Amino acid sequence: MCMLYNCSMSTPILATKLYVPPPRPKIVLRPRLIERLNEGLQRKLTLISAPAGFGKTTLISEWVTGCQRLEPEICVAWLSLDEGDNDPAGFLTYLVAALQAISAQHSPVSNIGEGVLAVLQLPQPPPIETILTAVLNEITAIPHNFILVLDDYHVIDSKPVDNALTFLVERLPPQMHLVITTREDPRLPLARLRARGQLTELRAADLRFTPAEAADFLNQVMSLSLSAENIAALEARTEGWIAGLQLAAISMQGHKNVGSFVKSFTGSHHFVMDYLVEEVLHQQPKSVQTFLLYTSILNRLCGPLCDAVLLDASASGPETGGLLTGGQETLEYLERANLFIVPLDNERRWYRYHHLFADLLRQRLYQNMAPATGGAASRLNELHIRASRWYEDNGLEIEAFHHAAAANDIERAERLMDGKGIPLHFRGAVTAITEWFESLPTAVMNARPSLWWRYGAMLLVIGQTTGVQEKLDAAEAALQDAETDSRHLIGRIAAARAVLALTRYQAETMLAQSRRALEYLPPTNLSLRANAYWTLGVAYLYQGERAAAHQSLMEATSLSQASGNIFTLILATIGLGNVAETENQLYLAAETYRRVLQWAGDQPLQIIYEAHLGLARVLYEWNDLDAAEQHGRRSLHLARQYDRAIDRFIICELFLARLKVAQGDVADAAAILAQANHAARQQNFVYRIPEVAAAQVIVLLHQGNLATAAHLAQTHELPLSQARVYLAQGNTAAALAVLELRRQQVEAKSLQDERLKVMALQAVAYQAHGERDTAVQLLAETLALAEPGGFIRLFVDEGAPMAQLLSAAAVQGIMPDYVGKLLAACEAEAQKDEANAYLPPTQSLIEPLSQREVEVLQLITQGLSNHEISQRLFLALSTVKGHNQNIYGKLQVQRRTEAVARARELGLV
Repeated sequence: MCMLYNCSMSTPILATKLYVPPPRPKIVLRPRLIERLNEGLQRKLTLISAPAGFGKTTLISEWVTGCQRLEPEICVAWLSLDEGDNDPAGFLTYLVAALQAISAQHSPVSNIGEGVLAVLQLPQPPPIETILTAVLNEITAIPHNFILVLDDYHVIDSKPVDNALTFLVERLPPQMHLVITTREDPRLPLARLRARGQLTELRAADLRFTPAEAADFLNQVMSLSLSAENIAALEARTEGWIAGLQLAAISMQGHKNVGSFVKSFTGSHHFVMDYLVEEVLHQQPKSVQTFLLYTSILNRLCGPLCDAVLLDASASGPETGGLLTGGQETLEYLERANLFIVPLDNERRWYRYHHLFADLLRQRLYQNMAPATGGAASRLNELHIRASRWYEDNGLEIEAFHHAAAANDIERAERLMDGKGIPLHFRGAVTAITEWFESLPTAVMNARPSLWWRYGAMLLVIGQTTGVQEKLDAAEAALQDAETDSRHLIGRIAAARAVLALTRYQAETMLAQSRRALEYLPPTNLSLRANAYWTLGVAYLYQGERAAAHQSLMEATSLSQASGNIFTLILATIGLGNVAETENQLYLAAETYRRVLQWAGDQPLQIIYEAHLGLARVLYEWNDLDAAEQHGRRSLHLARQYDRAIDRFIICELFLARLKVAQGDVADAAAILAQANHAARQQNFVYRIPEVAAAQVIVLLHQGNLATAAHLAQTHELPLSQARVYLAQGNTAAALAVLELRRQQVEAKSLQDERLKVMALQAVAYQAHGERDTAVQLLAETLALAEPGGFIRLFVDEGAPMAQLLSAAAVQGIMPDYVGKLLAACEAEAQKDEANAYLPPTQSLIEPLSQREVEVLQLITQGLSNHEISQRLFLALSTVKGHNQNIYGKLQVQRRTEAVARARELGLV
């Protein structure tokens, strides 16, 4: 992670990556390469791939500087990557900030990416594709061309980051050009880009110095006076490897017999590098050698940080080797001496060492420390502790954690994990913390049982359940041998166990562990106590004890508000919305869910999937199918971010299948349910399998497949499904018997929502049985219960039999306003069903439109803009434009109006 210097402060602060090209070093002008780079601007991607030391960064720096000189309007953003950027959230943060820097060059008040940056700070960021889609949409608003440089991409070893970059490259807006420098080919679809003519490549064979360039470099840049013979010898022995030539040139400075040196300069690259770096180091003063070795533990260097690592840079002694200047002065000296140090800002405040040079320095640091008293490990750890303290004092807790972990200071690292108010795993440090946990020996974890709990709890927070049980078990087992007060930790472990049980619908375990957590947690731990009350409330809800659930969830919201725990506040409030739904209080439920979504804003937290789903259910019941679908799809999108061992996505798919039936698309509903059934059985989601079966019964009845519907209803003992099958078979007596028994059961448990469903179907059954008066009377009771919540689909989904029954109620003057509204909805449904009975003609196209292209075409005919279509279908703007081009090609038209006319001619819309 790069550092920038804030001129208004006396100490450096962590800011962002470097968003302008690094200051140009002394270079050799290379027109042959510049010309190829200029030509590459017409393509999407320029890839500079070669081993270390081939001048990749220097070449691109020279090129972008020339581009800006010739075309002042062109903007450039430069990201220098390091190993810390393997965390997808961190990588995307810097990417967005780079785009902000570009936009600010032409529009200082631009707010591009602000929403995305806020999302990336969340404990559970959305998928990378979702964030990049938002970023791509905002890039299209940048009116000028720009270049984004990703320098040193070889340090990225993260499949999610590779996937993110692939997503970006394949949808790159025309005004953006991407440049990647790397030591090895990135995991991108290079072959496809190459075949499409979208890739410019420069490799080692292109980058190596020619004899003429080597001569210019050695004699002009490095100020040597070598003969043509000596230059040719060095060029041949280094094979044009620029770093090798630079190392040779530095080593030759001060040599009286240059010819003798050149003749002795032989060997492979690795041996040459080792030899020359030794020569460079040995020619530096002892104080400089000490500075280089001690500060090599730092990925980024600034003066005050170096002073802290060296203790007191102004003192003479064993730590500094008699260094008489401070860290900043030494860094400036290293830059002037070309000692493989790279400035990271124009103010020369932050630097880094050349990667190969840093590796060698660290190796020598360990070797030099090993013979010393106490061994290398303890002395090296002390350097990391000094760095960690400096970072913490300057508010850079993630970097402080990195060095505490490197020093194996368990206590310090654990303390830093909590952060100051916001735990580090909420701030993009999940990867680093997870890797640290994985690196710790079991004995270390057992000695500090809280580490096991932290590991398991962190996984739960980010939506992972695999391995959590084992970690919590290990924490409790380790407590048996711990010599510390374990009461509070017992409470923390219990709270985590309750959450884990929630993901498995184990209500009894949730109750027991929630109560255990509340017993052991101190009264001052409001945040975790709020969490325990939330799991307690959900457990009561699972068991149908809705009053108790409401009371516990209210306590959870109160404690979470008091502690500032927005995470639990959202979860508990969603739970209150669920309770309102079960009590048929749809208006209260909708208000509750909307409040949650308002709190979340544009931040697509995983946990708000249920707020979207709850609101979708209410909107469906109010017959607002379009809005219901919008929230239902958002819910599914968020639910899929959870571990596949969690079944939340199945619940969302069940809702969307129900919606498809209401929209008349039974085939699509069947396909969704087949997929959901496969996933539920594959993952053994025992609570979801009967729900899938119940939804399949409705689809099968629409398809006229009574036998299969009857088998499913009986196999899974689904009372309402069995009643529907009996009605379809004409066995009304059996249907009434099943419904009467079910009604008694739900009334005994005061399940108001289930009671309403039974009564509505019971009224239809009585009418089918010939008992019209009983049916109308029961319908009147149902209407009285349903009207306060505004229920519509409860009645409309029962089809023509319910419409007839409502007409009879209207004749008798029963609740005329409400019944009139329901009859209007039934009439609209009947007209829609009649329209769906006439299928459009088969596409008479050489290449038929895909389903997605048909959806886009239908929205085009409605007059929606590309931006509106992208929002409606949750697609990137560039993707919508791509669909447009495909549609135009298949319809053989040039513009929108022609596409609409042609589609109507073919009966496609």
